[in-house]
Amino acid sequence: MRLLILGGTAFLGQALASQAVQRGTDVTCAARGSAPVPEGARLVTVDRDVDDALATLAGHDWDAIIDLTRQPGHARRAVRDLHAGHWVLISSGNVYARFDEPEQREDSALLEPLADDVMSDMTRYGEAKVACENAVRSARDPVGKPASWTIIRSGLIGGDGDWSGRTGYYPWRFAHPTGADVLVPADLTFPVALIDVEDLAAWTLDCAERHTHGVFNATGPTTTLGELLDVSRTVAGSAAIPRPVDATTLAEAGIGTWMGPASLPLWIDDPQWRWFATLDTTAARAAGLRTRPLAATLAAALDFENRREHPRATGLTDVQEIGLRARLG
Repeated sequence: MRLLILGGTAFLGQALASQAVQRGTDVTCAARGSAPVPEGARLVTVDRDVDDALATLAGHDWDAIIDLTRQPGHARRAVRDLHAGHWVLISSGNVYARFDEPEQREDSALLEPLADDVMSDMTRYGEAKVACENAVRSARDPVGKPASWTIIRSGLIGGDGDWSGRTGYYPWRFAHPTGADVLVPADLTFPVALIDVEDLAAWTLDCAERHTHGVFNATGPTTTLGELLDVSRTVAGSAAIPRPVDATTLAEAGIGTWMGPASLPLWIDDPQWRWFATLDTTAARAAGLRTRPLAATLAAALDFENRREHPRATGLTDVQEIGLRARLG
């Protein structure tokens, strides 16, 4: 199979390219080249913000193209300039219009698509991904007929290489406690789900090879923040215990939610967003999606945290956790 990955040098893109090479696939990655592609893959350096960035690839007939973009203009120009027997877009659960109910299905209401080619900031991420989905639906094959396509609405992606630190923070914190306990949100029943990057990559490649047509949610089984903390503690081999801190205290201390600096991740103090992480994956599992146990993903994330080369962008630093503990008394 001749596979073009629009991306291929970052988290999921790296996993896709690496696994594709291992399968014996002819892999080309078109990206800025900010990081190397896996050995065995070819890199074509492109800046997709430029209108004709993909012109050098336009004369090729690809068996499949996998696009990871978040910018509608990138997706629109890709389907304009490139042709393939099958397209795969990595979309997101952020496309859904509401998150106050559990495990939304693929036919749930979506946000309005972003009309602009470039989203102004990450608050428009869901709308931008809807627009990318619409672009891929218009893709053509090498003879000009409508191409088959897979749209994968991924949930939170975790495991080895999770640069965001969302899935690695709690295993790392239990492995490196600043005291006898680890400070965590008080709502231990908050619903959590995530998918290992290797599992998502493997199934994405299956969809590309089989020309699986349709829209699919993709994440792991729904669990709770409390269960994730228990697994994190076990994976870390830690004697530290969770110490829940109420939402008011966290807010007064300037501690954020979900992700980002000075935060306690994987939790949102807003009932309208309570089920944000969860998705109904019945269709994807019927189409072959398989996900590994949560412990395996958290162990891989912990391994990455222990060897990461750049500061974590999510969670509390040692100084911040010690300061919050002092505030609690």
